[in-house]
Amino acid sequence: MFQVPTLEELNLGITIPAMSVAVWACILLLIDLWVPKDRKSTTAWLAAGGLVFAFVANLFVYNTPGESFMGMFVADRFTGFMNVIILVTAFLGVLLSLDYLKRAGIERGEFYILLLFATSGMMFMASSNDLIAVFVSLELLSIPLYVLSAFRAPDLKSEESGLKYFVLGAFASAFFVYGAALVYGATGTTNLPEIFAALQTLNVAETGTALLMLVGSGLVLVGLGFKVAVVPFHMWTPDVYEGAPTPVTAFMSVGAKAGGFAALLRILIIGLPTFAVVDAATAASWQQIVWILAAATVILGNLVAISQSNIKRMLAYSSIAHAGYIMMAVAAAGTAGMADASANAALVYLLAYAFTNLGAFAVAIAIEKDDGTGTSLDDFNGLAKSRPMLALMMTIFMLSLTGIPLTSGFMGKLLVFQATLDAGLVPLAIIGVLTSVVSAFYYIRIILNMYFKDAEGSTTPGATKYVNWVVYAACAGTLILGIAPALAINLGGANLFAMIP
Repeated sequence: MFQVPTLEELNLGITIPAMSVAVWACILLLIDLWVPKDRKSTTAWLAAGGLVFAFVANLFVYNTPGESFMGMFVADRFTGFMNVIILVTAFLGVLLSLDYLKRAGIERGEFYILLLFATSGMMFMASSNDLIAVFVSLELLSIPLYVLSAFRAPDLKSEESGLKYFVLGAFASAFFVYGAALVYGATGTTNLPEIFAALQTLNVAETGTALLMLVGSGLVLVGLGFKVAVVPFHMWTPDVYEGAPTPVTAFMSVGAKAGGFAALLRILIIGLPTFAVVDAATAASWQQIVWILAAATVILGNLVAISQSNIKRMLAYSSIAHAGYIMMAVAAAGTAGMADASANAALVYLLAYAFTNLGAFAVAIAIEKDDGTGTSLDDFNGLAKSRPMLALMMTIFMLSLTGIPLTSGFMGKLLVFQATLDAGLVPLAIIGVLTSVVSAFYYIRIILNMYFKDAEGSTTPGATKYVNWVVYAACAGTLILGIAPALAINLGGANLFAMIP
């Protein structure tokens, strides 16, 4: 008979950061009904206030490991670190949206409410300790993003963006659900620690059990691979990034990636760390396929980005490439004893990428015109002449995305490559280094456009006060993490996972 858990057993205190965002979004949905149409910035600031509260609450429970909701929710240092990345991304996303929505004529309060719901979904994905919880969180993250991608309707590109994201996203969710069902069929549970325990007693020599686990874990990987945009599940990314409102593109390029990788790392490290058909002591069976996905992603993402002439499409393929670099850390986690080091490398990389990519998109918003045009690479021509400080910031972001020393991007790649080498994946590390060199071509091209192309000077209709705040904050984060990386590394450290086998 089902027993109702007590408040002490529920342990709701550790869920406050994620729960507060979700609850505040529901409350704000009602408050917004009384906010006048010409004062929707009130809703934006209330949403930002909720994010600040969640950030402070996260600091209070950062070192308080525990479980809630009958083992489906887990809090540990990994959860806390991911919450920092997600909440910072969401807060900067709100600032980017404040003036953009007014300029585009699409200022509506539900925009910020949908952003809060998506943020809570990302946070729950980071703390999910059960495949069912991962799926519910995945949908809570995805459905608001489908709507936000089409928020610029009746703009045809925005409508296409939302529809394409929805159709392919639903397709990927089906893969995840079917994979979770097969894993349940093989182990009799969807709880990640219990899946690990079941794998220790299962006879993988039995063809049926091994097949269920291999196919099930593969389908789960497909579902989450779509969310983080790794090859070959990346097809939606360029069109969705180009068509969606630019603040939404900036937010999803970091937040959705963080949520997806959080779930992927937790599933593989907690649930399937030793799942191997041949030799569990050396590496997990999923390491080789993740290795291949990472290599294919960094190669395709960087090579195709070279041919792009639109800044949003270029940053979309850049985002695919960076997903590949993070995937390298995921592959490294498949080697015995590399879980903490690999996960820590992925976390630092995500934080570095958050500051850098949000900053780059903020500069793109500054260049973009009210009608959504002005996103060509040629629109950056002469920016150093008209807005020298903005050009300098964009230069720093491009160098960081390349991985130049003294930037956060360099430290992120250094940690990922080190984890890959320590895991014995030398060829993958070599591919990562070589593709980083290739990426310099299209990043430095923007710098050349800003400083050396003949032009009267780019106009910056979107360089409003709040956009400039984001640019300065992102630049500060990029440089501070590059010069003092210990600040980020110490957020993770050893014992990232409370439930690690």
